[in-house]
Amino acid sequence: MINTIGRRKASVARIYLTKGDGTITINGKTVEEYFPQIHIQSTVTEPFDAIEIEKNEFSIKVNVKGGGFKGQSEAIRMAISRALVKMNEDFRVPLKSKKFLRRDARVVERKKFGQPKARKQFQFSKR
Repeated sequence: MINTIGRRKASVARIYLTKGDGTITINGKTVEEYFPQIHIQSTVTEPFDAIEIEKNEFSIKVNVKGGGFKGQSEAIRMAISRALVKMNEDFRVPLKSKKFLRRDARVVERKKFGQPKARKQFQFSKR
């Protein structure tokens, strides 16, 4: 069993990768239940497509918290990529070229006082 961690925005995903039947369980639910959107489901399984390996060989148990569905799916993607590299170092090159091993540190900029949003300002009146 291999366990790794992945992060994106405010999301943190811990995964446990074992040899198995290809099930992916996220917080006690299947991928289809947890992420109803099809494009988000494909984000989770992208590392297997990048290394051209069948996802039916592994069972993955995921604990994820924080953030929204997009951040959570990308955190899971990073954790799965790290686990695959731990398993076989040859997978590093294709996964690194797709940037699945890099932490995407972009987060929402904080709101400043005296302004309605982070950068937006109230209308200026000269007179």
